[in-house]
Amino acid sequence: MTPNRPRLACPGRLPSPLTRREMLATTANGFGLLALSGLLADTASAAHTTHFAPKAKNVIFCFMDGGVSHVDSFDPKPKLDQLDGKPFTESKNPTANGNRLWLGSPWSFRRHGQSGLPVSSLFPHLAGCVDDLAVIRSMKADLPIHSTGVLFLHTGSNNAGRPSLGSWVNYGLGSENQNLPGFVVLSFGVVPCGGLETFSNGFLPGSLQATLIQADGNPLDNIHPADQDARIQQAKLALLRGQNQAFSRSLGGDDAVESAIKNYEMAYRMQSLVPDVLDLGRETKATLELYGIDSTIPSKRLYGTQCLRARRLIESGVRFVEITCPPGASNGTWDQHGDLKRGHEKNALDTDQALAGLIRDLKSRGLLDETLIVWAGEFGRTPHSAGRDGRDHHPEGFTVWLAGGGVKGGTVYGATDEVGINAVENVCTMHDLHATILHLLGLDHERLTFRFSGRDFRLTDVHGRVVRAIIA
Repeated sequence: MTPNRPRLACPGRLPSPLTRREMLATTANGFGLLALSGLLADTASAAHTTHFAPKAKNVIFCFMDGGVSHVDSFDPKPKLDQLDGKPFTESKNPTANGNRLWLGSPWSFRRHGQSGLPVSSLFPHLAGCVDDLAVIRSMKADLPIHSTGVLFLHTGSNNAGRPSLGSWVNYGLGSENQNLPGFVVLSFGVVPCGGLETFSNGFLPGSLQATLIQADGNPLDNIHPADQDARIQQAKLALLRGQNQAFSRSLGGDDAVESAIKNYEMAYRMQSLVPDVLDLGRETKATLELYGIDSTIPSKRLYGTQCLRARRLIESGVRFVEITCPPGASNGTWDQHGDLKRGHEKNALDTDQALAGLIRDLKSRGLLDETLIVWAGEFGRTPHSAGRDGRDHHPEGFTVWLAGGGVKGGTVYGATDEVGINAVENVCTMHDLHATILHLLGLDHERLTFRFSGRDFRLTDVHGRVVRAIIA
């Protein structure tokens, strides 16, 4: 932060420009101060530039927490069906050999679209969108643990304290709408296994953390002002801002205080816009049906609501929107160690139609070309089981897919072996996935850095390569 300094430079030189803090400190309180801070924020946002021409402007991240089974969704394994029920003897842990059995998929696969991309019967609606999907079948994570896996997917690190992908994107690109947060998480009220650190700004400025919007009930607490007279609220905000600025100056500049000031200003501006953005009353009946919002199944209806809200938020200029899943298993919606068939079928029923509806809706509005959709969980699930209806954690090889903004649709990248245990062809790491997402947004993952604790940090650490084969 810039320290306090004289407002005029040495005689004979041009006056030194005021910092934002100095300008705010010497400007009258009141609504005009809010307007000024908004203008300054607009100027700061406009200063963000990409490293090269972007293919996408925004991201919708569909987080499949718990780990979707790759061999039951987008990675068919006929050999696994042949081995179904036979002893699994390839474990690295000799004591496990003979105690586990190969488990074929309970669902059938069919090829769809002009690309002929195979999809499980779990996802009949997404099957109709395969020509828009780039499926990566060779994902590889580090550890078979939910908490570290969720953090790794979101932050590029197995340890807490790093910024989330959404925060990095907004740090690099800035916001398109100063009246809305740049990073929004559409939540179902369940904290993921990685904790709220999953959506944290980490060491980036506090104004880049996620804003959580709930699916059911009141979507955002205190969105309606308590004061009926707007002048009273403005006076309170002005007083609070002045106190915070004085406190920040006494500390020689402090990011936490500066971020608090920005967040109060953002909250004020959100009061007039967020209720309108989240109101689906203006959507047509056909659009609501497209997302499955007319469903009598509460979890399906609410997931459809969040997907439609994601489209509206992107339309309104929110840079990064994450959609979480309706609650399921205790360690993640898709975490079916047992009851695989019932659990995966319920989760697919909740999400399949809305996801396909989102793709089709964005496409019909001309927004899919500039919106990148990412569908991913923290890992996959084992092709073998301790029982006959469940799969365990599996980071050695699994599937994610991308659609929209600059992605080459109808493509399959990489492969696991014939039974789905290991990624063996064009292995793709989390760092590679993050590098590719940033690249599609016009950001070089090696140049997007932030200096903290004496060194430069980046989302991809010292790793990562762009998966150019899936880029159009």
